[in-house]
Amino acid sequence: MNIESKKEFPSLENHFLVSMPKMQDPNFSSSVSLVCQHNKNGALGVIINHPVDNLGLKDILNQLELDYSDKNIGTTNRVFKGGPVHPQHGLVLHENQLDWESSLRISEDLVLTSSLDVLRSIAAGDGPAKFLMILGYAGWGPGQLELEIQQNSWLTMAANPEIIFSTPAEKKWQKTIINMGIDITQLSSDVGRA
Repeated sequence: MNIESKKEFPSLENHFLVSMPKMQDPNFSSSVSLVCQHNKNGALGVIINHPVDNLGLKDILNQLELDYSDKNIGTTNRVFKGGPVHPQHGLVLHENQLDWESSLRISEDLVLTSSLDVLRSIAAGDGPAKFLMILGYAGWGPGQLELEIQQNSWLTMAANPEIIFSTPAEKKWQKTIINMGIDITQLSSDVGRA
């Protein structure tokens, strides 16, 4: 067997993509994305720090006609813009509690689920305690993400569930940069320069 074929693909699954300050694409400006899947065919991720204005989990549950046990469910549960691909497609990023249909295991701790059964469980009060409701996702073709990283569009860091679930949305980008040991004031605002 060829030694080259034994090498594993250097996957960024379960890593954050942190946009550089001068990111040109408004979908990703000041964003922190979680890479959920990454292989030689491309990558899929979700932005975890861009909330949808005036839309909460309560609104989603009402649209789906799901009764919910916790009447305060919409007050703190924001809905996030996961990316520009299929922006009406609902996804739930959650801690690993149970297996639901249509789930993608990202790590031992993180799962991305696209089926309605996880929302039914959340509405009933027996779903995951930690989760994000996300609309849409980001996608990259073969080699596209690697090229964007080489062009200094992104910084990468191993994912941190505390940042995902316990850090306010407006502080996730800054906290991720600080956790990388980088002084924000020293970040170059130039994209595409080494």
